[in-house]
Amino acid sequence: MARRSIYLDHNAASPLRVEARAALLAALELVGNPSSVHAHGRALRDTIETGRRQVAALAGAEPRQVVFTGSATEALTQAIVGGAKTFSAGAIAVSAGEHAAVLKATEATGLPLWTIGLDASGRLDLDQLAAILARADAEDVTLLVAVHWVNNETGVVQPMGRINALVGPTRHTLVVDAVQALGKLDLDFAASAPDMMAISGHKIGAPSGIGALLVKGHADLVRLIPGGGQEQGRRGGTEATGLIAAFGAAAQAAGADDRAAIEALVEKTEAGLVALAPEVTIFGAEADRVGNVVNFAVPGLRNATAMMALDLLGLSVSSGSACSSGKVGASHVLAAMGVATDLAECALRVSFGWNSTEEDVAAFLSGFETVLSRQKRAGQAA
Repeated sequence: MARRSIYLDHNAASPLRVEARAALLAALELVGNPSSVHAHGRALRDTIETGRRQVAALAGAEPRQVVFTGSATEALTQAIVGGAKTFSAGAIAVSAGEHAAVLKATEATGLPLWTIGLDASGRLDLDQLAAILARADAEDVTLLVAVHWVNNETGVVQPMGRINALVGPTRHTLVVDAVQALGKLDLDFAASAPDMMAISGHKIGAPSGIGALLVKGHADLVRLIPGGGQEQGRRGGTEATGLIAAFGAAAQAAGADDRAAIEALVEKTEAGLVALAPEVTIFGAEADRVGNVVNFAVPGLRNATAMMALDLLGLSVSSGSACSSGKVGASHVLAAMGVATDLAECALRVSFGWNSTEEDVAAFLSGFETVLSRQKRAGQAA
């Protein structure tokens, strides 16, 4: 009998939803170019606009504020590189716990980087952010502030209301990476302070290759790919109608997800880990976190060893971000939180999503118990 494979890496990519698959296949049956004015083109355009409305609804945005891109990385690069140019930024303020997509985009601007630290629980140092804003005003420097809403590794939720209150009333530009917030928190882009916000399809059960940049009207001129005027001139290139349709369908389905049920899976996982290994550290435990992920470490159990052992048992987990060239080891996010390197190198991330079950939790805890037992025996033998 084939061994059942358990997928516990939704923060990297969530499995394709049935609704998204159906929407994708239906759109692939259409022919033509959505920019054409004939009937075939109009059918494609209608499909795109339906997807736009569905994504906008989940993000709390107006449909016209949704600019489809090839990924959240592209969206963030457009917002940061394009935004820095459009708004004549003199420096970039960025947190130490950002995703690689943000960090690489900030580096690409060539501008000075002013770093916002994290506290031991993974929250942005708001006093430091306030000091950076004050420094910018004193030195007459226009800032582009780039921060994440939810950390992809720890699940820590940043105090976005307070960040909005600090940056919103100023002349500075605020870009938010909301990739891990979409579908897990209630977003209200249209009524909130960020000038631009990036989201992604494959984190909520759409295929990879589709993201979106949410933009306020005054940021409509922020561009990365000029192209032929698609997306109201904000992102060139013929739209991927099938992927947009799938993103929209996934967004609509995600809006009906039972978040409480997913949170219960995390609670059972954390309780099980504490029972198996009382010495376990759960990162960000003192902070507000989204209810689908647990990032933890058992001292002495290296993440590379644990991941391979769990994989052999049919359990797919990660050590953190999937966008770090497949590396394992110490996380820059945990380093920014002040976690010792030897403990950070033991960090594992388990993340749940729309199709996760209690059986998945039981299978993981059983498998992890096996890994711990092997480690203990190996230690005794040594």
